[in-house]
Amino acid sequence: MGMIGRMREDIAAARLRDPAARSAVEVALLYPGLHAIWAHRVSHALWRRRLRLLARAGSQMSRWLTGIEIHPGANIGRRFFIDHGMGVVIGETAVVGDDVMLYHGVTLGGRTRASGKRHPTLGDGVAVGAGAKILGPVTIGAGSVVGANAVVTRDAPADSVLVGVPAKPRQRTVGEDTRALLTAPDLYAI
Repeated sequence: MGMIGRMREDIAAARLRDPAARSAVEVALLYPGLHAIWAHRVSHALWRRRLRLLARAGSQMSRWLTGIEIHPGANIGRRFFIDHGMGVVIGETAVVGDDVMLYHGVTLGGRTRASGKRHPTLGDGVAVGAGAKILGPVTIGAGSVVGANAVVTRDAPADSVLVGVPAKPRQRTVGEDTRALLTAPDLYAI
């Protein structure tokens, strides 16, 4: 898929996940989460070509313009959407799968200064609520939901619900509507 095709796919993903999106033009022009991911793709390409200073400069410019910090070394999948965006931080060794959605204030951060894998891996279809912190080289399985303001420091299997501080995973029940967890967590659900 070419660059224009990927951009169209990103716009469609934003419109699918944001009920406030009125048109593709509005999304393309006014959504900072979308602008941050487009800038990341350019910075990531430079990073992979070992043009590290240029890649970092590009990511810092994007951070300045959008309020979203994505390290150029992070690996981001397709149809990634950041809703409201401000304050999102994604570290260098983070891996984000396809169809992932983050809300504002989310951190995919490290817990150590050691080299190597030190940031989270999010499987396909993961949703992370506002203010959640996922720290260290943990893996969040596909289809999981991390509640708003949760602090995750341990792995979670696919189709988990993670809420609380520290967050503890539990399996989603059949037909469970987890949308409310993304904005108003029940810290005592587990």
